[in-house]
Amino acid sequence: MKKPGGAEKKKVRRSPGVASNGSNSTTSTKQGAKDVFQLFAEKARDHKGLVSRWAVLQETRVEYFRGKDFVTFVRNHSELKDILESDKGLEPEDIANTLLQKNLLVRCDRVVKIVRPGKKKLSSWPAHLEIYHDQVFSENDAFYAWAFVKRRPLWQTLLSFFWPVLTLAICLFPVYPHWAKLLILYTCAGLLLLILSLLFIRALIFGAIWVLFGKRVWFFPNILAEEATLQDLFQVWPQKDEAERPKWTARLFYAIVAVVVILLLRHHAPDEAARARYQKRVSNIIDDVLEWSPRQALSGMMDTVVNVTNSNDNATDDSKTGSEKVSFTDDLDEETDLKEESEDVIGNLEDSDHQQRDL
Repeated sequence: MKKPGGAEKKKVRRSPGVASNGSNSTTSTKQGAKDVFQLFAEKARDHKGLVSRWAVLQETRVEYFRGKDFVTFVRNHSELKDILESDKGLEPEDIANTLLQKNLLVRCDRVVKIVRPGKKKLSSWPAHLEIYHDQVFSENDAFYAWAFVKRRPLWQTLLSFFWPVLTLAICLFPVYPHWAKLLILYTCAGLLLLILSLLFIRALIFGAIWVLFGKRVWFFPNILAEEATLQDLFQVWPQKDEAERPKWTARLFYAIVAVVVILLLRHHAPDEAARARYQKRVSNIIDDVLEWSPRQALSGMMDTVVNVTNSNDNATDDSKTGSEKVSFTDDLDEETDLKEESEDVIGNLEDSDHQQRDL
């Protein structure tokens, strides 16, 4: 039975190629967008224009930056937005929100939210962070940690293979030739002296300025920081002092303590004879380490073996001589006993002869 109007509906079969092409294009677009933002995050993380620090986030060291620094960085380096291709017109806030949605960033907050005693304000770069409950970008006192593993450069890969070789070389130090031992000894002693001198001069300058002017001036401020990068580690000039100026009574007290400690150390310092004995003792220890060689060790082992062999031979000879002496003594005792028995028998025979004659 035909429907009114005589119009028949025809089934239209969709081409599977078109559907698959459409889904593949959508998937490739999403994958391409993900790769684009991943590439942007890697470029921004490696760029020196974005100031970052290291902190501890849930017992894990992470690299993080401030929200206001990210906005300034993106606006000053607009060429990086070309990596985003069709999304290069986005604002810095939108880019950051996209990175948060793709789990390339994690918004964090400072753990210590109270101003410490003696400080005027909170630290600009806290050392301990925690995950913030609202993962939305904000410029005001917000911190963002990179949530992806940074690609290791080639020199770090080569360095990871170099460490076992260095460990083995340190273990083989006793078998080095004498000139190599001297070179390593003087190099290590020079570096150690340089580090200790730098720390001493740094502390001396800090103490003098703090006592006289009440200012906290640390040259090489990051030299003892665990989370500092190699570039920040050798930063020479001190940072701005944000702490409250100490009272003059505290400065005077610590100045008197320092003078008293110096006088005590000078009074109880060892004399020339004691220093000479200590220097001789240390020199002997160092000479023993430097002059030791495998040949001396092998010769010492051979001498020990020879001495043990000679002692064993002497012990064997002594045992033989002792046994001969014991056997000779036993023979003499037996002969003496036989003589005594023969004399007794002869005496008994003579007595019997005398008795018969009397009868």
